[in-house]
Amino acid sequence: GRPFDGFVEQTKRVSPTCLIQFEGNRYSVPASFANRPVSLRVYPDRLRVIAEGQVLCVHDRIITRSHGLPGRTVYDWRHYLAVIQRKPGALRNGAPFTELPTAFRTLQDQLLRRPGGDREMAEILALVLQHDEQAVLCAVELALEDGVATKTHVLNTLHRLIDAKRTVVPRLDAPQALVLEHEPCADTGRYDILRGDSRHAS
Repeated sequence: GRPFDGFVEQTKRVSPTCLIQFEGNRYSVPASFANRPVSLRVYPDRLRVIAEGQVLCVHDRIITRSHGLPGRTVYDWRHYLAVIQRKPGALRNGAPFTELPTAFRTLQDQLLRRPGGDREMAEILALVLQHDEQAVLCAVELALEDGVATKTHVLNTLHRLIDAKRTVVPRLDAPQALVLEHEPCADTGRYDILRGDSRHAS
């Protein structure tokens, strides 16, 4: 049988800023569910947000022992990618994006110094919606190493990484030594024939 899935379920409404509140703390939810009801399944160590029959996100549950402490807000920057597609300027002061991986933060610092950098950075971050996040991160790191911090260079690098992964030749397990199915038989009589032919020719 399956292990017992013990949780307490509550109905929550996602705020306009894509957050739900539980025990004085706030947790982010994907932006497409802002202002909509969701189910919150409370486990001893985690919170699982469910809507439309799918798991939207999972957060580690914050357990605060003192009621005098201010509540915390837990963001997942991926939940706000749809927001910055509409409002790229939110990248500059948006609290969710303070937790970006180091390479993304470095790229952001460089792009936001240029006109249109907000839009370019938003489009680069949106790549994680279609591609593996680690591959996008690797492409950004390589672009930074090359000193070419542009969306075009990141895209080209990402496509090279993806194409290289697709064309990897599978490893062949060849035997350490070849074995003959039919061992050759020694026929010394052939030497007598050769010797006879040579005498006949003389």
